[in-house]
Amino acid sequence: MINEHQLVKDCLKGKPSAQKALYEHFAAPMLGVCYRYTKSMTDAEDVLQEGFVKVFHYLGQFRGDGDLGAWIRRIMVTTAINYLKKNSRYQYDLSFSAEQQGYLHPVSPENPEVNLDAKQLADLVRQLPPGYQAIFNLHAIEGYTHVEISAMLGIHEGTSRSQYARARNLLITWLQKESESIKMSHYARS
Repeated sequence: MINEHQLVKDCLKGKPSAQKALYEHFAAPMLGVCYRYTKSMTDAEDVLQEGFVKVFHYLGQFRGDGDLGAWIRRIMVTTAINYLKKNSRYQYDLSFSAEQQGYLHPVSPENPEVNLDAKQLADLVRQLPPGYQAIFNLHAIEGYTHVEISAMLGIHEGTSRSQYARARNLLITWLQKESESIKMSHYARS
């Protein structure tokens, strides 16, 4: 267990060993955060590196009254969202235009009864279009409100809500298909 308070003090004093320790302690979980927002491990690593540059740059602003990991996570999420906004490969996928919404499934309140582990669910979320994936992660995983998401992404609050609902519905549809597939293969073996 590391003493985060002392680690921050040592980083602010410019001690390379402390900076390395901070990076090594938080890099793996933060890479997972970055990967949830990108479509490749290479992009996630780019976001991680850019995020840690910001962490070290703004470390003096960390007040120490909260969890250091949560503070770093917020920087990583913001960095990932900014990366998606400025990276040309994600530009079209992050647009929330009305004409694109016609290609989506309608919103449904149904909940499939499927048992999934965290990795299976994460794999399904990664299959969402990047815009939906970002909003779903921000709201369902990170706990941001739709007001906060709208400010982060520069969209209307209603757009955030509808995109989240559509992402959720798409996941439900996929889960229902997965459930039906599992049932069919189970009954075929019986």
